Amino acid sequence: MVSHQTEVIVRFNEADPLGIVWHGHYLRYFEDGREAFGKEHSVSYLDCYKHGFAIPVVSVHCDYRKPLRYGDTVLVQTSYIDCAAAKLMFDYKIFEAKSKTLVASGSSVQVFVDAKSFELQLTLPPFFEAWKKKLNLM
Repeated sequence: MVSHQTEVIVRFNEADPLGIVWHGHYLRYFEDGREAFGKEHSVSYLDCYKHGFAIPVVSVHCDYRKPLRYGDTVLVQTSYIDCAAAKLMFDYKIFEAKSKTLVASGSSVQVFVDAKSFELQLTLPPFFEAWKKKLNLM
């Protein structure tokens, strides 16, 4: 499994007046993890764009287990889920850094589209196929 872990500190503007993180920000933590994964493994948004593709999110899911609070430090574990289709699938686990307690988990799906026309790519883009071969995923 290809994965990456990144650390995120819960910011003041992500919490409500009680100091509890609003549920929508967990998706932002997924995004932080996905961006860090992309940079680490050379499949970032900019890498895809350089090859003429955008990769919009078409599906996202989050299961909440424990609330986060302003000032918490979390670890976002992002794992690439291999599939034959021309899409990126990721699983996420968010842990409270000190206790290693799982606070949320989820998944997302992105598709490859032409960066100019936004036409859906039905086959693996050549650069992504090469990436998968490099990691022995094909």
